[in-house]
Amino acid sequence: MNLQSQMKKDLTAAIKAKDEKKKDALRVILGEFGRLDKKELSDDEIVKILKKLMKSEKEVLELKGEAANSEFIKVIENYLPKMATEEEITAWIHQNIDFSQFKNKMQAMGLIMKHFGATADGNFVKKIIQKM
Repeated sequence: MNLQSQMKKDLTAAIKAKDEKKKDALRVILGEFGRLDKKELSDDEIVKILKKLMKSEKEVLELKGEAANSEFIKVIENYLPKMATEEEITAWIHQNIDFSQFKNKMQAMGLIMKHFGATADGNFVKKIIQKM
């Protein structure tokens, strides 16, 4: 079952359980999917949309001066893939990347991000490389 159909199923469950916050959050997310031309989205496309929604929600909360942890963000986080830890990323880099092949360390970013995909944030990986 892909993320999109899982969200639709969870929306139905939230409506039946009268969970207003989860229902509202899922409706916003599914509404964002409806704006696109495609009916069925891949999980990678959904993850990109969810990250964009979470980023904009955090920015709005920051402008309001509120804590950056709303119910909407909690719902989004349930559907995002588990992020790779610093230890996992560092271990993979040590095993698979030879920095002597590159003019500078940052040129290895492409290979690292290709391997980790949506499970690693580019800025986080950049900080790890700079520490090395």
